[in-house]
Amino acid sequence: MLVVAALGGNALMKRGEAPEAAVMQRNITIAASAIAEIARFHDVVVTHGNGPQIGLLALQAESYDAVAPYPLDVLGAESEGMIGYLIDRELQNQLRNREVATLLTQVEVDIDDPAFQTPTKPIGRVYGEETARKLAQERGWTIAPDGAGYRRVVPSPQPRRIVETTAIRLLLDAGVIVVCTGGGGIPVAISNGGFVRGVEAVVDKDLSSALLARALGADALLLLTDIDGVYETWPGEHARRIVTGSPAALSAMQFAPGTMGPKVEAACAFASNSNGFAAIGHVGLASRILAGETGTRIDANAGPIVWA
Repeated sequence: MLVVAALGGNALMKRGEAPEAAVMQRNITIAASAIAEIARFHDVVVTHGNGPQIGLLALQAESYDAVAPYPLDVLGAESEGMIGYLIDRELQNQLRNREVATLLTQVEVDIDDPAFQTPTKPIGRVYGEETARKLAQERGWTIAPDGAGYRRVVPSPQPRRIVETTAIRLLLDAGVIVVCTGGGGIPVAISNGGFVRGVEAVVDKDLSSALLARALGADALLLLTDIDGVYETWPGEHARRIVTGSPAALSAMQFAPGTMGPKVEAACAFASNSNGFAAIGHVGLASRILAGETGTRIDANAGPIVWA
């Protein structure tokens, strides 16, 4: 079985934790241990989020004003290498008889995607209004209110193609565990002549993971986070977990945008357009989620929603 395991940002950096290397390493050790249980019996591709890390890199870049800030695609590549290295290293420690490789991954987006007209993803530091407007004019940024201040917001276009799909297949065919498509991948636009250029945007990690899973013909897509499944009316005393359901059944429901919403959207997209299934649940229970013992499973062959 080929499994694409997508580590959410909250699986790498728990809510409220400082984005320090030691903290991230501790969480990655837990995640890698869960993935290693699956990799002992199946082929595995690991993807991951990068929200706190790319935000930190943007803040660090702002602290040195002798040069212009690095483009967002370059920061994305930096975060992909940083997180990928830590996951790669821990998987090597836990699976001594398996090869592991981290691959910087570009994701093609459409420069005419409507998302470029309405940037929504905040990144970097919070500024006062005067400074924010000055930077917007100087750097061509779009800014938006964020609490008492303002932040830069960037587009989040739909992923169209994983550029390194063939390379990932070659590695899988050689028995390698592949860590790739970090942070949704490095967004690039490709001209009709094949010229590649970086794009100032971020791509949703779950949507890119679903696209990759379909391109590879994966049997399962696991979206791993810090919650044990998809809940109706989360949070709240009446919240109840969905055990299983069809893509149509879950698509008819409303989930929180920016958190569970994209995960359900990605899971439904994969289950609707492949012969595999998707599942959402706690990273520490990855093998049990794959076995259908916990989490929320989205399957085109499932009937109405079954509740826990």
